[in-house]
Amino acid sequence: MSKSKKSALEEKKGVSFSEITSKSSIDAFKNKRKADIDTSNLIESLLNKDITALSRAITLIESKNPQHKVKATNILQACLPHANNSIRIGITGVPGVGKSTFIETFGKHLTAFGKRVAVLAIDPSSTITKGSILGDKTRMEELVKDENAFIRPSASGDSLGGVARKTRESIILCEAAGFDVIIIETVGVGQSETTVHSMVDFFLLLKLAGAGDELQGIKRGIIEMADAIAINKADGDNLKRAKLAKVEFNRALHLYPTKSSNWQPQVTLCSALKNEGIDAIWDIISDYIKTTTNNNYFNTNRNEQNKYWLIQTIEEQLKSNFFNTPKIKKALENQLELLETNQTTPFAAAEYLLKLYS
Repeated sequence: MSKSKKSALEEKKGVSFSEITSKSSIDAFKNKRKADIDTSNLIESLLNKDITALSRAITLIESKNPQHKVKATNILQACLPHANNSIRIGITGVPGVGKSTFIETFGKHLTAFGKRVAVLAIDPSSTITKGSILGDKTRMEELVKDENAFIRPSASGDSLGGVARKTRESIILCEAAGFDVIIIETVGVGQSETTVHSMVDFFLLLKLAGAGDELQGIKRGIIEMADAIAINKADGDNLKRAKLAKVEFNRALHLYPTKSSNWQPQVTLCSALKNEGIDAIWDIISDYIKTTTNNNYFNTNRNEQNKYWLIQTIEEQLKSNFFNTPKIKKALENQLELLETNQTTPFAAAEYLLKLYS
């Protein structure tokens, strides 16, 4: 690097070039840069539909840095008056059902007639290495280039609940940034469906035909949550099987009691790969929003979700406070040792720790 460039860099950053290039100085510089976030400018840019500002705001929300938490809270408070103007759609299905392909095709369908679409995807993390591929942007290579779309993958980490809370807060930021449709993609396994269902207006279940998925789909829990079932990959040789699966799912839906929304879940066919049946799914969602808005279920449901997340947040904070209390940390180690030597039971140890905390 030339002397003039070095001098310019030193003058701009206020440190010598040798200090900048040392590892410790680079780390300190990065931390200082992160700490020097102008919240007011970030909020203003976000409300002006700046995607970069939206990404930075979500990063603040996801950060565990205490300073960032304060800034994130301020940003959320400023964005609240501009939120709640979108349609929130949860999309779930087993791995391999084609969620990413469907979301890309569906998202492109919406942006084609002027909708701004945000996709918040929860990617499963390895419980062994803690790593996560975060490959949604790669899989949705066409949608990611669309100026009316925003894709944000988040690693699930050890706690799905923690990520879910960040996802819910990210919804507020996306709405404040002017997105009309917010799509939440689940991990596709276990509790993630229930968690995502508690933060969306419409819950879409993607299914496959001819893969032994019909019987699994009739299980009570997931069907009760679904507002619509879309049988994906209904093309080519699989079309006949998809039509038969549609009949079976329709029969199953009629076995369940009427939803509190007074909405009758529908079953439809689609092929995300061939862009077939996508418009019909949007029509179903539009009908659902119209029906639930007219009978006031739409607002009631959102209010109930807010109450649910209030309780969830309190529980999460209490849990965090409990395990981060110094005397509990020390006592927990002792109780774990007693467990290993069969001198106590898990229940007695828990009772002891809770009494110590109170």
